[in-house]
Amino acid sequence: MSKQEFDRLEVLLRVQSGRLRIADACELIGLRRRQVFRLLRGLKQDGAASLVSKHRGKPSNHRLPIEVRALALSIVRERYADFGPTLAAEKLSELHGLDLGVETLRQWMIDAGLWVRRKDRLKRIHQPRARRDCLGELVQIDGSEHWWFEDRGPQSTLLVYVDDTTSRLMHLKFAEMESTFDYFQATREYLEAHGKPIAFYSDKHGVFRVNSTGAVESDGMTQFGRSLHALNIDILCANTPQAKGRVERANKTLQDRLVKELRLQGISTIAAGNELLPGFLADYNTRFGKEPRNPKNLHRPLSAGDDLTDVFAWREERTVSNSLTLQYDKVVFLLEPNAITRELRRKRVTVVDYPDGRLAIRYRGLDLPYTTFDKLRQVSQATIVENKHLGAVLSQIRERQLERAEARSQKAPRRQGQVGHMFKVG
Repeated sequence: MSKQEFDRLEVLLRVQSGRLRIADACELIGLRRRQVFRLLRGLKQDGAASLVSKHRGKPSNHRLPIEVRALALSIVRERYADFGPTLAAEKLSELHGLDLGVETLRQWMIDAGLWVRRKDRLKRIHQPRARRDCLGELVQIDGSEHWWFEDRGPQSTLLVYVDDTTSRLMHLKFAEMESTFDYFQATREYLEAHGKPIAFYSDKHGVFRVNSTGAVESDGMTQFGRSLHALNIDILCANTPQAKGRVERANKTLQDRLVKELRLQGISTIAAGNELLPGFLADYNTRFGKEPRNPKNLHRPLSAGDDLTDVFAWREERTVSNSLTLQYDKVVFLLEPNAITRELRRKRVTVVDYPDGRLAIRYRGLDLPYTTFDKLRQVSQATIVENKHLGAVLSQIRERQLERAEARSQKAPRRQGQVGHMFKVG
C-alpha cells in the first residue's frame, strides 16, 4: 500500500470506531461523502485490501503499442547506440517520424540496456598518491579566484605554491587575475626566495598548457612553459583536480582562515594583502606543515647565467617586411637601416615584452635599434576570454564605460532631470 492508502485506512478506521465524523473524514482525505461511504463498504467486506488500487501492476491504458517500442529501440540500437535519450528522441522525430517523449524513450533504453542512469554509473575512484620524498621535488601551483576582501575590496586571485612533500605554503601572492605576467612575477619571487624546484604541478589552465591545437606555434610551449624550460624546470599538468589535491585543499583552508585574517586586519586592497602574506604563511606552515621523509632539499640555486628579467618576459616572433617594419600589439615598429637590419627582410625576429613595459626586438641574441611609427587603429571585434579572466575583463570594461560616460557628461549639458548615466555589463 502507498502512503496515501495507509492514511485513508487510518481515517476510515477512526470513522468505523465512531471517533471521527464523516464530514471531518471527507476533509482529511479529500473525497466526497459518497466516495467515503463506498470506501467504508469495501473496507467492511474485503478489509484493507479494498483500498489498494486495482490498476497497480497492470499496464497503463495509455501506453504506446509494443510495435512502436520495438521499432524505436531497433532504430536506436542500429544507428544511435551512443546517443543520449534526449538527442535520440530528437533524431527519431526529425528523421524517422517517431514522436516520443524523452522520458518514455529513456525508460525504454534503460530497460533495453542502451542507457545507464547517472546514479547507476560507476563513479571514478581517486586513490591517494604518496607524497614526494624531498622538499622541492614537486611544487603544486594554482590560482584561487575568490572574494578575499569580501565586500571591502574587489574580487581577486591568490596564486598559491604548495610543496607536495611537506604541504608547506612556499609562496602566496594576490593578483587581479590569473595571467601569465602575474605568474611571471610570482614565480620569480619564489625562485629568488627558495631556488629552482625540480618540477611544478598545475592544472590545464592556458597559462601552463596550449589547449587548442590550432593555437600551437613553433615548439608548442606557452610563454610560462618556455620560461621554465629555459631554467630547466619541468611543468606537469594534472588530469583532474583530485590529482593536485594538496593545493586544492590548501585553497579551501585559505578561503576560510585568510579571509577572516584579512577581515580582522581591515585589509581591503591587493597591495596591503600582499604585505600581510609573509607572516600568515609562516604561521600556516607552523600549524600544518609536515616533515619530509628525506631531509635533502632539491631546490637548486640560481646560477649566474639565469637572468630572470629576461627569462620572465613575453616573447613573440614577427616577420620583418621589405621596408624593415613589423607590427606588435597594434603598433608599427621601424628598424633603423644598417648593415645588419638590411639583411633581415622577410626573416623572423623576436619581440621581447618585459613586465615593466620595456620592449626589445632581437635577432640571434642581438637587440636591434628601432623607432615607433604609429599605433594602429583599434578594430572592433569579438575577443576570446577565458573563464578565470572574465571577472577582471568585465571590471575593466565597466571602468572604461564609466570613463567614457564621464567624458561625455563634461562635454554635453545634462538633460532636465537627468541624475547620471547607468551602465549594465552582463
